[in-house]
Amino acid sequence: MVVLNKIYTRTGDAGETALGSGERVSKAHLRIAAYGTVDETNAAIGVVRLHLTDAPELDRMMGLIQNDLFDLGGDLAVPQ
Repeated sequence: MVVLNKIYTRTGDAGETALGSGERVSKAHLRIAAYGTVDETNAAIGVVRLHLTDAPELDRMMGLIQNDLFDLGGDLAVPQ
């Protein structure tokens, strides 16, 4: 078992987070909410796929959707 007593990011917590480019934005920024929602959707599809052992074609389609969501999350994390 791993025990984590203290975790430091060395960037402090002023209500901001970093995008993939390093740019700092508010944790309430629409982009952060968007890629968080995409990530949660992708995780939910992963749980659904655990129950698709008898439906390989549907599982394959869900896998393709997950790949697209992963790409979308990456695009959202790095501003143009």
